[in-house]
Amino acid sequence: MDVFYSYTYSTAAWLGIQALPLLISPKLIVTMLAEETRKPTALEVYFCRSLGITLITLGILTVLLTGSVPLTSTFAESSSAAVSTDATDPKAPYAVPTLTLTASFHAASAFYAYTQYMKTGQTSFALSVVGFGSLAAMGLWVLLFGSSSGRISRKTGADKRTSGFPFSNAEASKKKAGRKRL
Repeated sequence: MDVFYSYTYSTAAWLGIQALPLLISPKLIVTMLAEETRKPTALEVYFCRSLGITLITLGILTVLLTGSVPLTSTFAESSSAAVSTDATDPKAPYAVPTLTLTASFHAASAFYAYTQYMKTGQTSFALSVVGFGSLAAMGLWVLLFGSSSGRISRKTGADKRTSGFPFSNAEASKKKAGRKRL
């Protein structure tokens, strides 16, 4: 479950890093992005600060909805066990949906940053591709292997949803032939 916690806190930190310049100096951001040097309008400053607040809120919601921060009323309940990604876990019932949404967000943002990097060649877009791409890969890994409802077996690495429909496992059928069926 360590990768699960690493992913949730890394997502919150990455979103916080992006939000800080938008909150602290929106005029500088608007001036850097404008083609001609001019004073930013009040609407541009408002949108920068709104985006910064939204990014911080999204990071906090990610940490809270995945259960990384215990929200129980007593200390004994919160210190008894770690959070699991099981759907029936009362500590984090929204862990897997939150992981799915944030991993999708990171993948879409990495794709968009990549297209902007190929269009403009700016280094900031390349850094965004690395940041978003690594978080998208980590989120996919957590969804596949780190969650209770993962589809990949931890022992064999095989997909648990396979049925063997067109082909049957003759050796397994021979071994089971001598057993009684209920």
